[in-house]
Parts: sequence; C-alpha cells; structure tokens
Amino acid sequence: MWGADDRGRLMRTVTGPTDHVVVVGAGLAGLSAALRLAGAGRAVTVVEREPVPGGRAGLLVDGGYTFDTGPTVLTMPDLIADAFDCVGEELSDWLTLDPVQPLYRAQFADGSALEVHASVEAMAAEVSAVCGPAAADSYRRFVDFVSRLYELEMRDYIDRNIDSPLGLMRPSLARLAALGGFRRLAPKVASLLPDERLQRVFSFQAMYAGLSPYDALALYAVIGYMDSVAGVFFPRGGMHAVPRALAGAAEKHGVAMRLGETVTRVELRGSRAVAVHTSSGERITCDAVVLNPDLPAARRLIGRPMMRQLRYSPSCFLLLAGSRASYPGIAHHTISFGHAWREVFDELLGGQLMSDPSFLVTSPTASDPSLAPADRSSYSVLFPTPNLDASIDWRTETARYRDHVVATLEARGWPGFGDGVEVEHVTTPLDWEARGMERGTPFAAAHSFGQTGPFRPRNMWGENVVFAGSGTQPGVGVPMVLVSGRLAAERIVGPDPAYHSRALR
Repeated sequence: MWGADDRGRLMRTVTGPTDHVVVVGAGLAGLSAALRLAGAGRAVTVVEREPVPGGRAGLLVDGGYTFDTGPTVLTMPDLIADAFDCVGEELSDWLTLDPVQPLYRAQFADGSALEVHASVEAMAAEVSAVCGPAAADSYRRFVDFVSRLYELEMRDYIDRNIDSPLGLMRPSLARLAALGGFRRLAPKVASLLPDERLQRVFSFQAMYAGLSPYDALALYAVIGYMDSVAGVFFPRGGMHAVPRALAGAAEKHGVAMRLGETVTRVELRGSRAVAVHTSSGERITCDAVVLNPDLPAARRLIGRPMMRQLRYSPSCFLLLAGSRASYPGIAHHTISFGHAWREVFDELLGGQLMSDPSFLVTSPTASDPSLAPADRSSYSVLFPTPNLDASIDWRTETARYRDHVVATLEARGWPGFGDGVEVEHVTTPLDWEARGMERGTPFAAAHSFGQTGPFRPRNMWGENVVFAGSGTQPGVGVPMVLVSGRLAAERIVGPDPAYHSRALR
C-alpha cells in the first residue's frame, strides 16, 4: 500500500487493519514508535525481555552506584520532546535535562587540551586561545559548513522514509554535492580546519557510523553538528531516565508495557504478522508489529534471515567503575587522543586492538552526584575495539585488556584509577553479542555508501512488519533511533499532518 508523506511524496505503508500494534523491544526506537502509535489512536502493547525499558540504554545498579550501560552522550533533545508531544505531554514534566558544560574536553598527546562549547562565540574564543586567531576564523567557517549540511540532510534524507534510490532525487542533492558533502570527511574537514587537533575533534564522530574519517563521506560531518554545535545534555538520574520517562508517558496514555517477557517468534500467515509468541507460551495477536531488536535478531523472529552480508561497525570495550578516586575539575565527557590517528582506524578496521588508543571517559557524577554514594564517583570508559569478525579471543583477552585500559588511564591523567575502583563491570564484544547484537557491536551495520539511506536495510517487510532501531534507516545514534521510531510508526499510521519536529526548525 502506498500513501503520501507530509510533503506529498509517495511512501509505502502497511496493508490491512492496524488497530492493535505489538512493539517488540522497549529501546528508544520502540518507545518512540509506541508513543506515536498511541497518539494516533492505536492500541499498543510493548513486550520487552529486560525488567526495565531502555534496550541498549540500560540500567545497572550495584553497591550504591547507578550506571548507564549504553549511550552516554545525549544530543538533539527536541526529538525526545516531539515524542512526548505526540501524546500531549511536555518533556519538562517528565525529564530534567541539564546542558553539559563543556560539551567535551579534548586532551591531546602533546599535553594541550581544548574545551568544546556549543556557543559559537565561546568556542571561537577557546579555539583562538589554544590554536590561534586564524584557527578561530576557520572554526567559524566549519560551523557554517556543518549547519548547512544539517539543513540539507535532515529534512530530505534523514527524517523521512525513503523507499528507493529515486527518493534521493531532490533539489537539495545538488546543493549537498556543491557543498562538498560527497568528498571524504577527513580531507574536507582538513580543508576547513588546518589545525590537526581541531580536525580530530570534528571528525572522530565518523566512528559512530562505523567508518574511518578517511573513508566516510563528508556528509557525516553532520554528526559533528549534532554533537558539537547543537549541544550536549545530561538527564538528571542518568541516561536511563530517558527511556524510563518515555515508557511512563506511554503507559499513562494506554500503552501496555510487558516487561521481563521474551518474544521467541512472530507468527506469520504468508507475509502478514498475526501474533507474537513469548517464552512463557503466550500468543499475543496483532494487526501489525514493530521489531526493535538488532536487525538480524529481528529478522530471525520472522524466520527471514538477512538476505545480504553487511559490513559491521567496530565494537568497544566498556569499563563501568564506581570509585573512591576523584579528579577535581573533571569534565563530564573527556576524549583522550593518542599520538596516532589514521593508524588507529586502520588497526580497528583491520581487526587489531589500538596500539596508541584514543578513548572516551564519561563521569556522570560530575553532573549528578546522586548517581554514586557520598564522596564517590562513577566512570564510564569506552575504548573502541574491532568487532567479532576479528580473531581476538575475549575469553582470554579480557583480563589483560582491562589492565591495559586502567594503565592507559593512569598514564593519561587519571592517576590512581585502578586502586580507587570499588565496583566494576566490563563489557566486551562477546558480551554485546550475548545481548543480541550482531558481530558483537552495539553500533550495528557501518554507514558505508552501500549501507546508507535507501541502501541501508529497509524498515518494512511483508504486509505489516516494520523494523526500528540502529540497524535500519536512518541509522546509528540516539537521535537517529528516535527518528527511526517515528519512521516506523509512519509506516503504520501514515504521516501526521501536524508533525513538526522542533529539532528541524
């Protein structure tokens, strides 16, 4: 069945009745879809295997510490506000989002450091102080570039369902090409930002898309806009407060939340989903289904494995630590860059651990001390690693690599880190795989050209099966999975004529 989106463009939608929709998985995408479906008058049942909502944005409580087990960087909160708006709720009634200042602190191997600010003038002043006045001028040109990228990409290519490559044929495509969006990211950024430190700060985000900045298209500089121009926020209570609030609003508006129940398969009649079955033996009938698990796992639920081999993003080693050690003046997010740069990406994509790592340290208690006992701090340390396509045996490598991570932290400005740890939890690619993530990566399929936009796996199968999450369109990252939930709902109920994301104004 075909309908028209809010601009009159043809868009495929499910066929038949859609009165009751089952959403499998209470990740951010599933919750986004559930709110939109409820707002459109559908009866919605969400079935989630974990005892709490959130999916990858999970929760771990241990020894008085509250840890987020998934994403730690929150950008574009207006997309969250729009999900609440679908059921007539205000974000401020459900969440308190505090701006993170600075957005990041970047530490470099030469001993210099740069604090990243959302305010263009504040950031220009910082760049001038650290890199020189000429670099500040180049930074302003870069902001102009990524702002125009965002305007061209978001409405026409990210925040809409695209059913074929012909859907790319928009006037904005020529403007994107003229802007340099189809050049490679690293050289394009270097042409705008001659200082190598700035190049790193505004191109490392390609790793979110599973690519080296030397392979990614300059289009992906738009992630730098989301991260470093639009602002970074932190919810009081931790990142898990976001899915908790979305689930609460959904329940208030009639969505049935079935937590702690595992869906084992989707029952089909031909190419139509008619029910989902749980591990307890229950059969829940439905008129349509939204599948939020990692895409290959979702495809297995309908008995239709992936039809083509995908290239998957690198993974990561995650250390969550509750600690007696504190570091006065620590930033909420710190990126530590090693001497190596291009070599790091070559190693990761070639199946090797980083010999001179760059990594992210998040200290949630820098913004919300309530997430740890009094006089204690919590840390989330993320080291990129190859995914499970590499020949690294994490059953034997984990302990050694954990010690390497701690030693690297201590050498890079976190002295006494190891001795201060009271509680720790480690997640390796093997653990990500055990949680249902293909190739042991939480970052899904890489955003190579052949796996982006209309070339990324579609978010619809058969008559009434819809996919949501990072494995399908539009892709990886908290903003993108929130959009994917909206796009999934749109496949079922059609576009909302009143829809306008405040993030797109």
